[in-house]
Amino acid sequence: SVEPTEAGDYKLCFDNSFSTISEKLVFFELIFDSAQEDEEEEEEEEGDGWVEAAEPEDTLDVKIEDIKESIETMKSRLERSIQMQTLLRAFEARDRNLQESNLGRVNFWSAVNLGVLVVVAFLQVYMLKSLFEDKRTVRT
Repeated sequence: SVEPTEAGDYKLCFDNSFSTISEKLVFFELIFDSAQEDEEEEEEEEGDGWVEAAEPEDTLDVKIEDIKESIETMKSRLERSIQMQTLLRAFEARDRNLQESNLGRVNFWSAVNLGVLVVVAFLQVYMLKSLFEDKRTVRT
């Protein structure tokens, strides 16, 4: 969690010095809570001209400010739901990648075990046959 101290662009740096050989999966999430508040303040300053041009508030059942507030609330909730869906998609992608990697390893070691099993089976059959072979020569 980072609280911005200055306005402007920020950079993120990911360090790979731990191990350059091993595979890594990096995930990060950016949530701009304070930026939305700043944008709302700017929009209020710039876009309030149309409110004065509308009919007086006494003739309306619902005030324009109430409508504006509910639209802003809906917008912020939709943005949060988009962030949550993106987060869930990233978790799903990470888990699927892990499952596919595990499936490859399981298939490889299953093939190795099957090969060893077949070799041992042929070796046992050969050894049993050799036990019952009579190697003495019979003279007639």
